[in-house]
Amino acid sequence: MSRKLLFVPLALFLLLSLAFTVQLTRSAHGDDPTRLESALIGKPLLAMTLASLANPSKTYDQALLRDGRPWLLNVWATWCPTCRAEHQFLNGLAARGVRILGINYKDSRPQALAWLNTLGNPYTLNVIDGDGMLGLDLGVYGAPETFLIDGQGIVRYRYAGDMNDRVWRQEVTPLYRQYGGGKE
Repeated sequence: MSRKLLFVPLALFLLLSLAFTVQLTRSAHGDDPTRLESALIGKPLLAMTLASLANPSKTYDQALLRDGRPWLLNVWATWCPTCRAEHQFLNGLAARGVRILGINYKDSRPQALAWLNTLGNPYTLNVIDGDGMLGLDLGVYGAPETFLIDGQGIVRYRYAGDMNDRVWRQEVTPLYRQYGGGKE
């Protein structure tokens, strides 16, 4: 009986080693963790009604995204260091005319407003998802995540991680232009 118990730690070690090796192999073969599959690609954005970050008595719904021009939908939070890293880039996109809908995720309104006041506000519109329910519906793993929504409100792209110049130019810009975005 005691000999069998000696093999349990060995079996657990081998199982964990196998799982680790599989993940390393997947990463080495181009399995990019920022390329998370989304069941929303090609489908209309989910129905939502959320309060404005700046004015809680004002609400927005997904109909505002169906105006013929594409939007970026950016999930962000003050507690997210990667959001801070991408924020200056988003400010630059907004200055070039890219419309960005911000979803402040699982955050406090006063902290979010102070953060935007300090770092600048790249968002054409900004709503708050304090309880994270919209994020859950969108399949958000964490902040930041960015979605490209076409002018008819259809989700065309999702990126998990820091939106930066490389991602914007190589992945998002072709789709942004395809779905009616100008020369940002």
